Amino acid sequence: MNYLELLKFSSNKFNSIISLGLDPILEDIPISSGTIKKRIVSFFESILNRMTTKGVYPAAVKPNYAFYAQYGIEGIEALLSIIAIFKSQGFPVILDVKRGDIGKTSVAYSKEAFDFFKADALTISPFMGHDSIYPFIQNHPDKGYYILNKTSNKGSEDFQDLSIDGIPLYIYISKKIIEWHQPGIGAVVGATYPDKLELIIDTFIHSAKAIPLLIPGVGSQGGDVKMTLRAIKRLPDVKIHRINSSSSITYAYKKYQGLHFSEAAVCALEALNEEIHKYI
Repeated sequence: MNYLELLKFSSNKFNSIISLGLDPILEDIPISSGTIKKRIVSFFESILNRMTTKGVYPAAVKPNYAFYAQYGIEGIEALLSIIAIFKSQGFPVILDVKRGDIGKTSVAYSKEAFDFFKADALTISPFMGHDSIYPFIQNHPDKGYYILNKTSNKGSEDFQDLSIDGIPLYIYISKKIIEWHQPGIGAVVGATYPDKLELIIDTFIHSAKAIPLLIPGVGSQGGDVKMTLRAIKRLPDVKIHRINSSSSITYAYKKYQGLHFSEAAVCALEALNEEIHKYI
């Protein structure tokens, strides 16, 4: 199945539209023994096992490459293991790497993401234009590509909000995403800017193309779930979109005092799933 079909399938299978960020921070992982790789894998595998026991799931997982690469070879080995474990349970894996370069370099990055790491989708930057995007798609047409459109961080205003002839740059990017469209090409749009999310969705609706959104910023960054859902419900198929939450779920033990870290993570995941289900 292609990436859009995988998104729909996983949403139905897991009764969710959440993407769970899997970002290891060793000082926050309450496992003190073992190698770096073992601690990281044990942490996320324990959360997965608890999800399975309780029947509470996300609809995708999103490991951020940098959180693993910071720990060197052991971190990369941990990332390979994490991807294999979650893929074996049917979760689409979005590799958050924000790649983007020209020609052969993009081809090499695509091989890294899909042939080596075995990801189902990745995040890419549009800054260098079409010839930095096309090599990914040409070599792996059935995979997913989330193009940075309007990101959740405050500094995104520095460039993404610049006005060109009265139109913000993030709308120009949205139009390029439409122009480059094929099944699986999507957009990263932060929940922290709900008014701009609405404008981008307006642009995508008028195109009549199925463009999956990856929406970070819910949870510790303060994005509002209700406003986000109100926006994406206007799109034809909610099940192809993913609302991402990372540390507010995986490190929820800091909030749920007295619970095992895996139990706390599943409680936080279940709470977010239930909140989303109230509005869709």
